[in-house]
Amino acid sequence: MQKMTAGPAASRPQWETLEAFARTHVRDFIQQLLEDEVTELLGREKSARRTPVDAPRGARNGHGRPRRLALMNGTITVRRPRVRDLEERFVSRLLPLFQRRTPEVAALLPELCLRAPSGLGSPRRGWRRASSARPDGPRRGSPRVELSGNSG
Repeated sequence: MQKMTAGPAASRPQWETLEAFARTHVRDFIQQLLEDEVTELLGREKSARRTPVDAPRGARNGHGRPRRLALMNGTITVRRPRVRDLEERFVSRLLPLFQRRTPEVAALLPELCLRAPSGLGSPRRGWRRASSARPDGPRRGSPRVELSGNSG
């Protein structure tokens, strides 16, 4: 059971909570960067009125659905701010539409696929059908696949 602390010690991580603490702060930092991007676009803070002369059009319109973003240290969930009444569609420079992973993660994925364990997934290297090992014949349904040489 984890102990709950109150006061200034509650904001300091401990070894058991370090990962969650870091991930929460990264998520909050990226969320704040997205909000700052909208503030820069509109030229005013959240809930501030537009100046009557030469103010850029547009207004905040809440947030979109939560989006998962894959980073090198794990996946976080952020909500993109929405903006309405613009002449063009707002596309964030920080988190473009339909992007779900950083370029570093995208470059790492093919390398991870190439470095998969060599014996797994290949029917020529130690795999056999489970139905051939059954004394009473094959089972109905889709055949299972298991490693040869494994007991049990």
